Amino acid sequence: ACSIVAKKLLIKVAHVEAGLRSFDMAMPEEVNRMVTDAISDYLFVTEESGTANLLREGKPPEIVHFVGHVMIDNLFFQVEQLQRIPEDQFSVADLKHKYSHYAFLTLHRPSNVDVKETFDHIASALNEIAQELPIFFPVHPRTKKMINQNNIHLSENIFLLPPLSFKESLFLWKDATVVMTDSGGLQEETTALKVPCITIRENTERPITLSMGSNILAGTSKGGIIDAYRSSLSRPKTECKVPPLWDGKASERIWQVITSS
Repeated sequence: ACSIVAKKLLIKVAHVEAGLRSFDMAMPEEVNRMVTDAISDYLFVTEESGTANLLREGKPPEIVHFVGHVMIDNLFFQVEQLQRIPEDQFSVADLKHKYSHYAFLTLHRPSNVDVKETFDHIASALNEIAQELPIFFPVHPRTKKMINQNNIHLSENIFLLPPLSFKESLFLWKDATVVMTDSGGLQEETTALKVPCITIRENTERPITLSMGSNILAGTSKGGIIDAYRSSLSRPKTECKVPPLWDGKASERIWQVITSS
């Protein structure tokens, strides 16, 4: 909406995270991304697949800039900030210290939680995993509503937490044995810190996270999630890599492009 209004007011538009594609038009974000890319004057790309997508769609090469990822700039900044905060200031500190190994879970996509059958399959997989590894689960309001509405049963080893701030969430997941999520951003953040990640979705617009070795696309079936969990635990962390230009300096590159044009 902002990009359309700006364009009609003849204000230049820069799209950060341009070119990402899940190729799933049922995702509202996919439509928004494509519309914004179509009218932007600057296309700032986080990973090489974004450049390939934009050029395939006919965007002029001179407006496509591979700069890295501002979300990773922020992530590195926040990790540094965490080191200066006493751990007892976090509401989840006692829970974290109680378990030396744990999984961290986020789940909120309508395609996962709004359809009872799908949510049941996911919950069944999570309950089986929780027999081996406790799961810390900050519950999105949408997800909480659907758990109650559809009587979704979750193991007592899945600890249901209120929504957490960015810092509290990071405080938990950065040291997790594995992260399970349907979030796009968390796929990228775990990749940057080389934390094993399982994506509970049928597709991802962040393919670089898969090729770098830390993320596994599990799908939403019980078997697929369990298999991904097993594979994630057996994968050596040394095989994980950080994508090119995810070095904390993306915002500087964006600023250089804007100020030099």
